[in-house]
Amino acid sequence: QVHLVESGGGSVQAGGSLRLSCVASGYTYMVPYMAWFRQAPGKSRGAVARIPAPDAPGSIFYADSVEGRFTISQDSANNTVNTVYLQMNDLKPEDTGIYYCAASYGGSWSSPERYDHWGQGTQVTVVS
Repeated sequence: QVHLVESGGGSVQAGGSLRLSCVASGYTYMVPYMAWFRQAPGKSRGAVARIPAPDAPGSIFYADSVEGRFTISQDSANNTVNTVYLQMNDLKPEDTGIYYCAASYGGSWSSPERYDHWGQGTQVTVVS
């Protein structure tokens, strides 16, 4: 089992920054891909960014809407991810939503169905 716990959400003015954290525990050595998704009220859950573990194939991906503003990174030891971060700069009101950390064994990076483990989410609110 993989357990994910997010933190770092809050309310911020447009143009501000937030840093989200996701602490991973359990059999994290078995899960090569970590990602952030977000869900705005009345909308489906959408992918924000994904990062592979140090020894996993693949690249970092970002949604077009956050490219250049958000940065995903991770802390790891022995090729096992411990914490995944999402640095969010120049935030916009459309970035508002619940942000979820997720873990995948592979497949399409942006498909929620490919992720087997989810955190409980953290709320991000950007006010104009």
